[in-house]
Amino acid sequence: MSGPRLFYLANNRLPTEKAHGLQIVQMAEALAGAGYDVTLVTSRRRGVPNLPGARDLWSYYGVARTFAFRRLPTLDLIDRVPVRWQLIPFALQTLTYLLSLAIWLLFRRPDVIFTRDVWIAALAHLVRPRAALVYEVHQLHHGPGQRMQAWVLRRACAIPVTAHLADELRKRGATRLQVEHDGVRLARFADLPARAEARAALGLPLEAVVLGYVGQVHTMRMGKGLDTLIDAVALAAENGAAVDLLLVGGPQAGIDALRAQWIALGLDPARLRAVGQVPPGDVPRYLAAMDVGVMPLPWTEHFAYYASAIKLFEYMAAGCTVLASDLPSTAEVVRDGESALLCPPGNAAAFADAIARLATDADLREQLADQARRDVAHYTWDARAARIRAFVEAGCGSRS
Repeated sequence: MSGPRLFYLANNRLPTEKAHGLQIVQMAEALAGAGYDVTLVTSRRRGVPNLPGARDLWSYYGVARTFAFRRLPTLDLIDRVPVRWQLIPFALQTLTYLLSLAIWLLFRRPDVIFTRDVWIAALAHLVRPRAALVYEVHQLHHGPGQRMQAWVLRRACAIPVTAHLADELRKRGATRLQVEHDGVRLARFADLPARAEARAALGLPLEAVVLGYVGQVHTMRMGKGLDTLIDAVALAAENGAAVDLLLVGGPQAGIDALRAQWIALGLDPARLRAVGQVPPGDVPRYLAAMDVGVMPLPWTEHFAYYASAIKLFEYMAAGCTVLASDLPSTAEVVRDGESALLCPPGNAAAFADAIARLATDADLREQLADQARRDVAHYTWDARAARIRAFVEAGCGSRS
C-alpha cells in the first residue's frame, strides 16, 4: 500500500550544475524514504550544455528510483538572450510553468504539496486547498513578493533553513514552522577511498596539506570569498605554512580569475589544482583527497542569515576539517574550536592564522573532523524528511 501522495513542485532545470538541484533531488528521495508516494514535478527546459555525466536524473545525482519524475511544458527562451535582457524571458518561463502546473494539478489530488517557491506555493494552494502545503523557505522576499510570502506563510507549514530566517518569518505571520537546515546523503560517503589512494588518483602530493573547495565560485552574482582565501594562503606561505588548494567546480571564467590571482601573489602554480565541474557522484572522491574543506563566504545578508550550504555537511561527512567564515548561519551547525575553525568573513589575516594552525597540527585537524563527523548524523536528508513528515502529520493536515 502506497503512502500519502506528495508532489514536490520545482520550476528548475534538472539536472543542473548548481547545488539546489542536488538538494531538490536528494530531498525527493528522502521524502520517498519517509513513506510518501513522491512525484517531482519540474519544468521542461533545455539542458546545461556540456554538463559532465548528465544522462538522466537518477544516474546524474546517484539516487534511487524511488520517486516519479515529471517535466511540464514551458516557454524557455532564457538562454537565447544576453543576461541583461533575461528578465522578460524569465517571467515568461515562470508564467508558462505556473499555467502548465495549474492545469496539471486540476486533474490530480495530492495529500501534500512541497515546494521551495513562494509563487508555486500560492498557486498550488489556490488549486488544491485541501492538500497540506509545505513551504521550504530559503529567502525573505521583498516588494510584491513580501506580501505573497506573508499570505503563503499564514496557510503553510513552513520549513526555514536557518533559525534567523525562522525569526523573520514569524514577523511575517508564520505560526507553524520548523527549522530544518540542509543536509547530506551519507550513502555517498560510505566507501570513500583512503586519502593516499584518492590523492594518487588525482596526482596530488601525498605529503601536502590540501585545502579544498567544492561548488560554484559565485552564486546569485555574489563571490564566495575565494579571493580572500587565496590572499590568506599567500600570507600563510610568507610565514612558512605552504598548502595546496584543490578547486572542484566552476564556472571556468571564475576559476581563471582565481588562478591569475594565485600567480600574481607569487604562489607556486603547481600547488593550485582546478578540476572544473564534475558530476555529483564524483565529488566524494575529491573530498577524500582533502585535509580541509573551506567555506570562506563574505558577509552578505543572504550568506549570513539565510544560506544553508550543502558543501558544509558534505565536508563534515567526508571527514574534512572545516575552515569557514564565522557567519550566524554557519555557527548554527558547527562550533568554533570544537567541530570547525571559524574566522571573521573577509579577514585574510585571520584565515592565514587558521591555515597555519591546521597545516602544522594534524591532531587538531583530526579532532575537529571527528567531532564534525559525529555531529553530521543529525543532518542527513533521511532524518530531515522523517522530522518533516512528523511535523506535517502533527499540525499541518488537510484543511476542510
